[in-house]
Amino acid sequence: MLECRDLEKKYLGKIAVRNFNLTIAQGRVCALLGPNGSGKTTWMKMVAGLIAPNAGTITFFGEPVGKESKKHIAYMSTEPFFYNYMTTKDVGKYYQDFFEDFDLEKYGELVERMGLRMKDRAKTLSSGLAAKLKLAATLARHASLYLLDEPLNGIDIIAREQIIDAVMEVASANATIVMSSHLVDELEKFIDDAIFVKEGSIVLSGEAKALREEHGKTIVELYKEIYA
Repeated sequence: MLECRDLEKKYLGKIAVRNFNLTIAQGRVCALLGPNGSGKTTWMKMVAGLIAPNAGTITFFGEPVGKESKKHIAYMSTEPFFYNYMTTKDVGKYYQDFFEDFDLEKYGELVERMGLRMKDRAKTLSSGLAAKLKLAATLARHASLYLLDEPLNGIDIIAREQIIDAVMEVASANATIVMSSHLVDELEKFIDDAIFVKEGSIVLSGEAKALREEHGKTIVELYKEIYA
């Protein structure tokens, strides 16, 4: 589904992503792991077509990412991206205008499940509820690839199960999910693949089960070993 070759991105001469080679198959749930500043967000934004690499290629189903791929890639950023005047209902209409694959009925179901109300204003939401609103809007799309940047940030331990359940319902043979998070122990329970990124490059990647068997360690233990 997705292939990155010799990918590189610089900001004012500082390398954010370098020598990034990765292939992701269709229907997988992947954890993108690494500390802040390791290049995870930069990589996601390049795949989403929001920023261009300085070198290398990204192909989505064999075609370069661009206008067409944006129709099939749903990206949820860490930054808030709703106008303050918007209500939860307005957010649904906003997404419906932008994305042909947005399902307003599905959005309503997710909003209710997340404990939100259609009349709630985005600017009055707590950080946890705002995170749930972003996720509901993203998962309400019928995308082929979901890029979720820190979807568990600001979410209490009880609500995390709601979030994970909602994400896993989207996962299918046709939909691929890439999630970044510092909460490695939460992700290890359900991911298919793990991708460890350090200083802009992949230092270890593969099927989670195979990595555990090969190294004799859990994904959490590997994370501590790589980044300690």
